[in-house]
Amino acid sequence: MNFKGLAWCCSLVFTGLSLPSDCQAQTPQPGAAPPAIKLAQALTRARQYAGQIQSANLAVLQAHEDAVQARAARLPSLSALNQFLYTEGNGTPSGVYVANDGVHVYNEQAVLHQELLAVTRNGEVRRASAAEALARAKVEVAARGLDATVVGDYYGVVSAQRHFANAQTSLQEAERFVAITRDLEKGGESAHADVVKAQIDLEQRRRDLREAEAAIEKAKIALGVLIFPDFSSNFEVVDDLNPAATLPELAEARSQATASNPDLKSAQASLLESGYDIGVARYGYLPSLSVDFFYGIDANQFAVRTDYATQATGRSTLPDYELNGRKNLGYSAAITLNVPLWNWGATHSKVKQAEEKREQAQLDLALTRRTLSSAVASMYAEARAAQSQLDSLRSSVDLAAESLRLTVLRYQAGEAVALEVSDAQATVTTARNAYDDGLARYRVALDNLKILTGTL
Repeated sequence: MNFKGLAWCCSLVFTGLSLPSDCQAQTPQPGAAPPAIKLAQALTRARQYAGQIQSANLAVLQAHEDAVQARAARLPSLSALNQFLYTEGNGTPSGVYVANDGVHVYNEQAVLHQELLAVTRNGEVRRASAAEALARAKVEVAARGLDATVVGDYYGVVSAQRHFANAQTSLQEAERFVAITRDLEKGGESAHADVVKAQIDLEQRRRDLREAEAAIEKAKIALGVLIFPDFSSNFEVVDDLNPAATLPELAEARSQATASNPDLKSAQASLLESGYDIGVARYGYLPSLSVDFFYGIDANQFAVRTDYATQATGRSTLPDYELNGRKNLGYSAAITLNVPLWNWGATHSKVKQAEEKREQAQLDLALTRRTLSSAVASMYAEARAAQSQLDSLRSSVDLAAESLRLTVLRYQAGEAVALEVSDAQATVTTARNAYDDGLARYRVALDNLKILTGTL
């Protein structure tokens, strides 16, 4: 089977960049040559189409709007008051309700409101900014978790392809051995039982080939659901397993992980946000000072100046001093100082709750640091162990292949039985698969370490 394909272009939507239209990622069309996907392309496509990344990005957008609203709350607000009040008339200027200013009251005013002390209180803005930073860190947390899944599935396909190639080689070796046993049987140099044994092994190799082909399809299904907007398994992956891939030093890996790990950034942002929560909760102990400025009309006639005789005071309960016309358009202002005195301990409870939240964030940060150090050490040990076994696995493949060659020669010389050849064939197939699995294990461990250190 040919596992090469055409180059595949992709779009980098996650980072907000757009590529030319001829390089946009597309789902393979039926009948077209399947595209060859590289690991970097698979990672990019998964970030583009994965639902958890899209959800995390939406959370960032929502957190950004919270920050915009927190900043806007510190600035003056302007609103328009449009009101008409009607009271049942009873022959008096105020109508049935004495407290009203008149039967008809028109309010058309522009209202400017400002909370003066809000300008000096930055807790809400800082908290919203910290929440936005936390949401952005969670995007990277989700992305790196997705990266680990993609890496595992990608090399699952590569490993399955290699097993398929090994199964093909084993099938060819089994076919050659069947031909050898038949030739020897014709010459009277071997029994028919050897031919039967060789044919049994040949059928097993054919079944192994079909199983390997099914394994490729299943591995592609697992990867395809992550990297295509509409599910597809019509693609190939580039086999880039390299035993010479460099493993960094443990101290370097730890330093890089501490500097760039998103879980650590998320925990730090959560701690910062919880600190601002305490400041915001303590605002409940402080007074509030606000100013309101009104400009417009609040009169019994919707006009800048009344065109009929009007009471000087506008109140029917006072002596009836009338003016020929009265100015209705004007302004007023109000300054309000609210001093909190007692709310049954609600503010104290909010402060205590915020302090407990910060304590929890501190514990989470400490745990995240320990977990990160443990994960780096564990993944480094896995990668180093896998790397150390590659030479041994490669040697086993060479020895098993040589053993098969010699066993076949001995069989042809009448010094070995068919069972020995069958065992040698099974051994070399197992050795080949073990070596390829070792390569995949090392590459997955190395890439997972790169994910932790932010270098993938």
